[in-house]
Amino acid sequence: MSMTDPIADFLTRLRNAATARQRRVDIPASNLKRAITKILYEQHYIDKYSEMETATQGTIRIYLKYYNGKPVLSGLKRISVPGRRVYAGATELPRVLNGLGVAIVSTNRGVMTDKDARRLNVGGEIICYIW
Repeated sequence: MSMTDPIADFLTRLRNAATARQRRVDIPASNLKRAITKILYEQHYIDKYSEMETATQGTIRIYLKYYNGKPVLSGLKRISVPGRRVYAGATELPRVLNGLGVAIVSTNRGVMTDKDARRLNVGGEIICYIW
């Protein structure tokens, strides 16, 4: 069965695993999901991740991070959906929780955080907010 919005499924799996206090979560891999996972790791929202090769497309295993029993990944929100794409220029990129969160942006230079996009002066599609 095909999925309408695989990025929303990715974020929902992370949200559900963090709410259930799971140690790890397995997610079907794609290039965009790999890029988002790398950003989550670099921003210290997850503990570590690994890629497992399977017969079809591979799997990303994400190990969640907790602090004092609470998940570090406290909020995920999908912004640009297949029925309504949201784009922003370099000067119009949003600040999530006044800079405490991260907006993930897909630009012509790759997938990056809002801070990196502002620094490189590029805009693009706002994929999601993470805090």
